[in-house]
Amino acid sequence: MSTPHNSARRGDFAKTVLMPGDPLRAQFIAETFLTDARLVNNVRGIHGYTGLYQGVPVSVMASGMGMPSIGIYSHELFTEYEVDNIIRIGSAGAISEKLKLRDIVAGIGACTNSNFASQFQLPGTYCPVCSYELLETAVGCARSLGQELTVGTLLSSDTFYDASSSTLAWGRMGVLAVEMEAAALYCNAAYLGKRALALCTISDHIVTGEELDAAARQSTFTAMMEVALATAVAMAQK
Repeated sequence: MSTPHNSARRGDFAKTVLMPGDPLRAQFIAETFLTDARLVNNVRGIHGYTGLYQGVPVSVMASGMGMPSIGIYSHELFTEYEVDNIIRIGSAGAISEKLKLRDIVAGIGACTNSNFASQFQLPGTYCPVCSYELLETAVGCARSLGQELTVGTLLSSDTFYDASSSTLAWGRMGVLAVEMEAAALYCNAAYLGKRALALCTISDHIVTGEELDAAARQSTFTAMMEVALATAVAMAQK
């Protein structure tokens, strides 16, 4: 069985999938952390792997950039491959002065300027939020690893280059950081009765102008990766 975007067969994915945006970050995680990792999908270069972490099956597959892209891949993983949990592990730009480079943010909710949720035909504004079970598990795993998670609201933006220059205004409302995928992932999970969580490492700071280069974003966010992997193991043991 396959889809137009995924050549894997039923059973090729574990119940929990870690989902970075970058295919090379997916490859890095598989090669660095998983044992017996095998490539199960590479349609359009979107690397998907399944292997073992501490003896537990875990998958990692890229989402690409933006809500339309993660909307496709997460929907197919949930509906066609019987995945129960997707943990986005991405980068984000800080819009809160409380954050610094390499801090890890767990998105309890995702504000958005996207029209993604209009497809559900709700008579109002839907608030996309994470799975509390995944969030609680991730916080516990981070604590046991000696890592600090800052839990708060993300902004999922449809635009990287924003002509309206409105991003910092969200920060004044307490939003911590901006990224481009969480809201769509949370909407899909809610609609399909699945679980989702976005963990993001701060790769640049919109307030201070600091930033990490592309190589650092690809292969040095290991603290976030370890928290996500420990969360996958903990969920499998429940």
